[in-house]
Amino acid sequence: MATKKQKRLTELKNRKKKKSTRKLILAIIGLAIVGFLIFFFVTLFNVIYPPIGGRTDEKGSKEKQAITLYFSDANERFLVPEKRFVPKKESPAQQAAEIVKALLEGSKTGKVNTFPPKVILKDAKIENNSKISVSFSKNLVQDHPGGSASEMATVYSLTNSLTANIPQIKAVKILIEGREVDSLKGHISLKQPFSFNREYLAQDVKVQ
Repeated sequence: MATKKQKRLTELKNRKKKKSTRKLILAIIGLAIVGFLIFFFVTLFNVIYPPIGGRTDEKGSKEKQAITLYFSDANERFLVPEKRFVPKKESPAQQAAEIVKALLEGSKTGKVNTFPPKVILKDAKIENNSKISVSFSKNLVQDHPGGSASEMATVYSLTNSLTANIPQIKAVKILIEGREVDSLKGHISLKQPFSFNREYLAQDVKVQ
């Protein structure tokens, strides 16, 4: 039979094992909680502040590029800036296409849109390293409200959005279904390319 001393030693060993097991379990739980919190806050940060720049892969990048789009103000007299994040692309032409698509989606902060709804970007090609030709679906002409102010807003919201975000682009040519047209509704000639128009921008307006 085991003596009292042996029983005590056995009990002490068992207690130490239980304490060690408890400590191990608590340590594992603590590490799991810390890991979860780190993952949660990193994910939350990336949602609130999408990353800009970095490497791309062959399957397509999820990285975002900060851009400035231009829409009309409430009176439709000037262009006002709006901050947006779009997919980051490798080539200027691809990046330009993302900018145009974002412009066609319309303002997210209540500004006045400069393109009719459901207009589709057909193509965007950079020529001579500095001029881009942007082709739209025919409903840009069909559904455009017309008027010199509205036509100016459409032309320069596109031109300023592209030239402000892609320094390589100095001139923007507007096409319809891949072809040159005289104008949208008879007020602004589309025969020539357009360049950045600073005078059409609203003064002292913060980017939102």
